[in-house]
Amino acid sequence: MLTSPTLRLTLVQMRRSVGRLAAAGLAVVISTAFVAATLQAGTVITRTTYDQVAAQYADADLVVFDRKGTMTAADVDAVRDVDGVAAADGFQGAYAELVHGGRTVYQSLVGAPSDPRLSPLVLADGAWPDRPDRIALPADAAELFGVGVGDTITSTRCLRGDRPAVEKDGAECFGGRQSVERLTVSGVVDDPRGAYAAGGGVAVVTPEALRDRLASVPADGGKTDAGTVDGMRTLVVALDHPGDPAAVAAARDALAAAVPSATGVTTPREYAQDVVSAISDGQNIVYLVFVLALAAVSLVVAGLVIANTFQVLVAQRSHTLALLRCVGAGTGQVYRGVLLEAAVLGTVASAGGIVVGSLLVQAGLLVAPNFDLGVTLPRSVPLSVPVVLGPLGVGLLVTLAAALAPARAASRVAPLAALRPSDAPGRHGTGRGRGVLAALATLGGLVLLGAGVALGMDGRIDVGLFAAVLGGSVSLGGVIVGSVFWLPRVAAAFGRLVGAGGPAARLASANALRNPRRTAATSTALLIGVTLVSMMTTGAASARAALDDELDARFPVDLQLTGTTLDRNGAQTAVPSAVTDALADVDGLGAVVPVTNLSAERADGGRPVQVAVVDPADLRAVANTPADADLLRPGTLVVPERAARLYGLEGADSVELTGPGGDLTLDVVHSGSRSDRAYLTPHDLDALAPGLPAGELWAGVDDDREAADVVTAVQDAVSTTGETVGIAGIVVQRSAYQQIIDVILAIVVGLLAVAVLIALIGVANTLSLSVIDRTRENAMLRAIGLSRGQLRATLAVEGMVIAGVGAVLGVLLGLLYGWAGATTALSTLGTVPLVVPWPDVAAVLGVALVAGLVASVVPARAAVRIRPVAALATE
Repeated sequence: MLTSPTLRLTLVQMRRSVGRLAAAGLAVVISTAFVAATLQAGTVITRTTYDQVAAQYADADLVVFDRKGTMTAADVDAVRDVDGVAAADGFQGAYAELVHGGRTVYQSLVGAPSDPRLSPLVLADGAWPDRPDRIALPADAAELFGVGVGDTITSTRCLRGDRPAVEKDGAECFGGRQSVERLTVSGVVDDPRGAYAAGGGVAVVTPEALRDRLASVPADGGKTDAGTVDGMRTLVVALDHPGDPAAVAAARDALAAAVPSATGVTTPREYAQDVVSAISDGQNIVYLVFVLALAAVSLVVAGLVIANTFQVLVAQRSHTLALLRCVGAGTGQVYRGVLLEAAVLGTVASAGGIVVGSLLVQAGLLVAPNFDLGVTLPRSVPLSVPVVLGPLGVGLLVTLAAALAPARAASRVAPLAALRPSDAPGRHGTGRGRGVLAALATLGGLVLLGAGVALGMDGRIDVGLFAAVLGGSVSLGGVIVGSVFWLPRVAAAFGRLVGAGGPAARLASANALRNPRRTAATSTALLIGVTLVSMMTTGAASARAALDDELDARFPVDLQLTGTTLDRNGAQTAVPSAVTDALADVDGLGAVVPVTNLSAERADGGRPVQVAVVDPADLRAVANTPADADLLRPGTLVVPERAARLYGLEGADSVELTGPGGDLTLDVVHSGSRSDRAYLTPHDLDALAPGLPAGELWAGVDDDREAADVVTAVQDAVSTTGETVGIAGIVVQRSAYQQIIDVILAIVVGLLAVAVLIALIGVANTLSLSVIDRTRENAMLRAIGLSRGQLRATLAVEGMVIAGVGAVLGVLLGLLYGWAGATTALSTLGTVPLVVPWPDVAAVLGVALVAGLVASVVPARAAVRIRPVAALATE
């Protein structure tokens, strides 16, 4: 049991070593702040995700859901008749083509709520629609049209069967009559919860008008987000006594009985959790495990820094510890005193880390509303018991574990021996068994890593990823365990290369070998952080290259504009010239070429081939796979891999197509792209089906322009023509994928940078311990003529060598692990190239070298302040 004098002595020693303890404390603060912020960020993500899903149910008390979407209007009436139910609405939606002032938009529609509690929308102006010819527009649509309450807009739709057109002058539209309806804007609605933000907002019509629109949808394809045209997936219910647990429980049972087809009855929050769980398949848990693994890395690195820090303290206090032993202090008291110091440091620093992490999260939530994130974040996150006790316990345990070896070394120093000059802790040799273990782990892990890559390329990605991750972890562990044997020698050799012939470089190289354990521990701490940073950047760069190749192969062009007008025979008409003219003025849009779509019948009765007819030069101007354009020429049919599978042309050398112009035999040329359409020249189209119009336009987007901005500009340009065309751009999908990768990469690299920062603190600690170890040596060098500047240069080179070696080796290991991981995970996409992110590599190396130089400043000042005679007298 610790005595009061021991406690007082420990606190006194801590006050005298505040500067040295601050470095270790900072490492603990950063690490525990990382853990605390991660736990709170996970809470924010979970709450935000649930709130986003539950937002569309507004303030409803209960949700009745049917996964098959078979609930009908009769079920809504049955729910409304249940005792205790104040209001109930079914969730259904439709689309409308709205036109005004030469602008056309497709707008989602929902029915007006029977109770304000059942809709997330709020009226910004006007009133809810109360007649079929009224509509409440979202604010964005009203602004685009330049209309307000009382203005009139036009809605067009094609009525099926014998349904009469609303306007007599409606045109024919493939099997029906085009209805032209004039709608009065009754109000403007806002969506403060962002419930419909992902779909571009919704307009509101009366429930009767919504049902009328749904009734005109073709029976074979009428599916909406809310269910089929004849049924609904969800009903929202408001109770007479909202928030009353007894009323909610009673209503659950009554509603389940009233709607036998329902899958269940639950609260909006519970339903949101169920939906998110089904969609994400536990991704929130995966996120937490992944990020907490990064936090564990920073804690491991912090442990190495703390261990070095306590080695510094033990070396500084060697005479004090010896005197304590001489006056009666036992080995147990010395041992427990060091651990008590570590416990106090770990507790205080961990508490500080929790505060820092919490403040960072709260600051982020305060700043977040200034950015257009598309989601509503909570204003604050309350501290929970796990958020407080988790980081506190982890920080304390890591600090105590890191202090065990220095405490043991301090307790083993004999009183009289400690009063004489002695080596600092950590100079003992390393065992042969450790070397054998390190070699086996490194080689075995690399073999397992290679096996994982091979399994992934063979299609067994799940097993391959497990083997690759395990192999990488084992091999990295072997590298770390064996670093004491080879890393100091590499550092010494690197120091000689840095400044061959200079005394500072030669002294720094020799110093790297004086204490292999300490040099290896410090450089290894940096190696771990840099390895993970390099691994993530390399993996992301390789994955991005593979993904770009896959998207280019699967989707031939950046942007496609397809005409939606059909003639009376159901054939697609040409894209209006007004659309082509409007595209000429869009900034950032490259070449625009016409394309004719053709479903070509085969003479052998095989499946018809979907063909894109385009001039080879035009295809080369817009295609993401220019090799297809090089293969396209008269008399050939270029068939991508996916098209060959779809139309049964795998391995075919020729194919005979038939059309209104006659039969045409073409040579089949297979390409490596994965488009679902084959390519044909206009020359061959004239022989097969002359006179077909170009019903599609293909365009390229300039690489230096933001894809989403260009597509938006295209949509705006087309909306002014009054023509209706479908716009699809894989460039936006590619940009979204790249943005996701970039965001994830930035987050991960930012988190891993914490480990690098902590490791650089360790470099400063190692140099400080080196100064203590070499007090007599430095004095001797000064006595024989080494200047203060040369001594500073020696420590500067030593710091840069330790940091540089860890960074270089970490980059090399990261390149290997990153490429192996990307190859295993994305092997189904084909060959994954090794992409070296040179800017990131250069930045990591530069930061490490500069930080190593900066870390030498304080130890160098301490070294040059000691006069040679005084330093010699201390030994």
